[in-house]
Amino acid sequence: MVKCKVREFLNTVLQGDCIVRMRQLPDSCVDAVFADPPYNLQLGAKTLYRPEDQTPARAVRDEWDSFGSSDEYDEFTRQWLAECQRILKPNGAMWAIGSYHNIFKLGAAMQDMGFWILNDIIWVKTNPMPNFRGTRFTNAHETLVWAMPVKTGKYTFNYDTMKKLAGGKQMRSDWCIDICLGNERLKDDAGKSLHSTQKPADLLRRVILSSTKAGDVILDPFFGSGTTGAVAKELGRNFIGIERNAEYVAAATKRINAIQPVDLSGIEVAPKREEIKIAFRELIESHLLYIGQTLVGPKGDRVMITKDAQLSHTLLGKASIHVMAAKIQGSVSFNGWDYWSAEKRDGTLVSIDTIRKYAREIKMGMKKAA
Repeated sequence: MVKCKVREFLNTVLQGDCIVRMRQLPDSCVDAVFADPPYNLQLGAKTLYRPEDQTPARAVRDEWDSFGSSDEYDEFTRQWLAECQRILKPNGAMWAIGSYHNIFKLGAAMQDMGFWILNDIIWVKTNPMPNFRGTRFTNAHETLVWAMPVKTGKYTFNYDTMKKLAGGKQMRSDWCIDICLGNERLKDDAGKSLHSTQKPADLLRRVILSSTKAGDVILDPFFGSGTTGAVAKELGRNFIGIERNAEYVAAATKRINAIQPVDLSGIEVAPKREEIKIAFRELIESHLLYIGQTLVGPKGDRVMITKDAQLSHTLLGKASIHVMAAKIQGSVSFNGWDYWSAEKRDGTLVSIDTIRKYAREIKMGMKKAA
């Protein structure tokens, strides 16, 4: 439930300095923070030109990315991080993004302040801007740090949703996503890009779907063009944005007002730990499997179900569905539900996990009827 003290700020963009505005929020009031702070690029005034047509390339020379010294930037970083740490719930998700210009400073500050880092994610830009001078490698990635404000051992990670997005495999820490271009990029009245560092919605979708739940509150202290708020609304989350530039605030608000929430039933997957538990023995007791039935592995391994709900192998003896699968593959552990298929009397095969899902549906129906 959302605390009343923070309810007045929900789904709004607060104009002003992020540190001052965050100090108005109560302790432990948000579930996640996505921070895209100034990178302190210090590019100077020299114009870069595209080699193919000598047109000027837009670089980040905005006033909000200008700092007097490295020490000044470090102090600014510690101040906004301290406020994020205070307003995050202990089990909340802290996301911060940066480039080689600032990510090492950012990560070091987070560790020094007691944040518990869970992963660093490499956003691989599939269509990066080239290195126009040809003096360095093309900078084709940025780094995201995923952390908790303190080490508690409990946090939200929607593993099964991420696995679905990754085509049935574990989601990796290298995310290949286009930079923000075309119609997605907000334009000013002159038709030019409104914000020099607008992040793609696909990046925020993955961040939000991986580490938050429907109804959670996500704070973005550097709201800019409003991508965090737009995706949060789309995915059934709440947001609080903070942005000091009035033009950005107006554009972000207009953008978010046009967003319609999507149906999440085809996107999010309920964690398996929240599903009704079904033991292998129950499939036998409910006559969905039977003693003496043959189970077959993906490489043709054959075992038989015993009366004590174990699997019997001619060479490996008896073991559970998980241990037997691991033994056959020579691994320490393995999920037997994903490994074995039952051989029916007509010789066809059906996954025991499919049988388990059928048993779970029956059990859920009985529970609702009661």
